[in-house]
Amino acid sequence: MPVRDEFFQIPPRPRGHVLNLLVTGGSQGSRALNRVMRQSWPVFRQRSLPVRIVHQTGTAEFEAIRDEFARTGLEGEVVPFIRDMPAAFDAADLVMCRSGAGTVSELAAAGKPSILVPFPFAADDHQTRNAEAMQNAGAARLVTDSEINGEVLVRLVNELSGSLDRMGAAARKLAHPGAARRAADILEEVAGVRL
Repeated sequence: MPVRDEFFQIPPRPRGHVLNLLVTGGSQGSRALNRVMRQSWPVFRQRSLPVRIVHQTGTAEFEAIRDEFARTGLEGEVVPFIRDMPAAFDAADLVMCRSGAGTVSELAAAGKPSILVPFPFAADDHQTRNAEAMQNAGAARLVTDSEINGEVLVRLVNELSGSLDRMGAAARKLAHPGAARRAADILEEVAGVRL
């Protein structure tokens, strides 16, 4: 899957005291991930985990979620859309998202550890297959829509925090730089054969 060069240029991120969690449901957002985040806020507060959350909601639920998050006292921000995803990945220690082909390719290119929640209605359940490949490589943790909730998310963030460097390195090993060039070469080759 072709991925923009900016993702490949993201260096490994040294861990600070605060874990930077990026949550993105794609350009439209994800009701399921939005629900999980709302459930997680009181748990993060109760456990006093040092976390900064950037949560991309999509436009439909943005205002309500932004207002609710502002009252939690947690560090972070809620946004409807992320225009510069490479910069958002660069600032993140851990990403929770769906597992479409484009997303997992970007995670691999950026070397980002992730919690993957496959969209359960994707054609041929391909998002689950993508997430399984990332998990089997040690780059991600797969959690289904039916399993994920606020408590599970906070437990995973805490559990994975000690292995983010290893997971990021495993993700980067799955990256395929130059995919766009290879696709173009194949198309030119096929076009040349047909002429």
